[in-house]
Amino acid sequence: MTARTEPRPPGLAHYGRKPGTSARQYTKTGLGLIFTAIMLFPVYWMINVSFTKDTDLRADPPHFFPYDGTLEGYRAVIEQQMPYLGTSLIVGLGTVALTLLLSAPAGFALAKLRPKGGGALSFVLLIAQMIPGIIMAMGFYAIYLRLGVLNTIPGLILADSTIAVPFGVLIFTAFMSGIPDELINAAMIDGASTWRTFVSVILPVSRNAIVTVSLFAFLWAWSDFVFATTLDGGGDAQPITLGIYHYIGNNNQQWNAIMATAVVASIPATLLLILAQRYVAAGVTAGAVKD
Repeated sequence: MTARTEPRPPGLAHYGRKPGTSARQYTKTGLGLIFTAIMLFPVYWMINVSFTKDTDLRADPPHFFPYDGTLEGYRAVIEQQMPYLGTSLIVGLGTVALTLLLSAPAGFALAKLRPKGGGALSFVLLIAQMIPGIIMAMGFYAIYLRLGVLNTIPGLILADSTIAVPFGVLIFTAFMSGIPDELINAAMIDGASTWRTFVSVILPVSRNAIVTVSLFAFLWAWSDFVFATTLDGGGDAQPITLGIYHYIGNNNQQWNAIMATAVVASIPATLLLILAQRYVAAGVTAGAVKD
């Protein structure tokens, strides 16, 4: 005997759904797309101009698509801007290495060893992030002038790390606070020292925090202009931010080459953000919710 299915009364097809929910969702989605398009339009225009000939840039109305495109701007980047890109890559990787070397052990100590004055140190790290970069640059300039390390890559790496290390310590502290103490106790019962526990147990499970700190440290070093122009403005090895700055001053009519330089300089940061976004989301929100 088969059970007969009663027809659903009219009006119950959308039972539990508030009237107008779909309309509100479509409206929010549409507004989100419009605002996103407005914010990303300068990026599109930068890419468009990088492929546009200089003669077409003066067209009225302007071309919104490079129908008769050119790669002259990118050839100029390869010929003139590659040393700047190489310097930025060295500075960025050096900043990441120094930041991880200092912030990861400090975060472990604050989260698990809980030294006296740890709360005060965390407060000082927060205050350090509020100091304007130009003030720190002036202080570094006076110190570097005495030490003779102005216009050097190591000096620029050290200066950029002062921005990334406080952030890294706070991220590592928040993340490592959520690691169960049982892992540390088990390692110490097996005879591991504190340093061995940190290296062999804590760091492997702190991948999200490591990726997050590394990404932000690299991006800060890659996009830095204040420290670069103050501490390395007259050096032989200058980062790409100064390369773009000098290029605009010397070639203010070659906008396709200027925009091509900006596009090439944006590629590493864009790729890193795409590849590391899920790790960053987990690393930044670590410690926000506790049982």
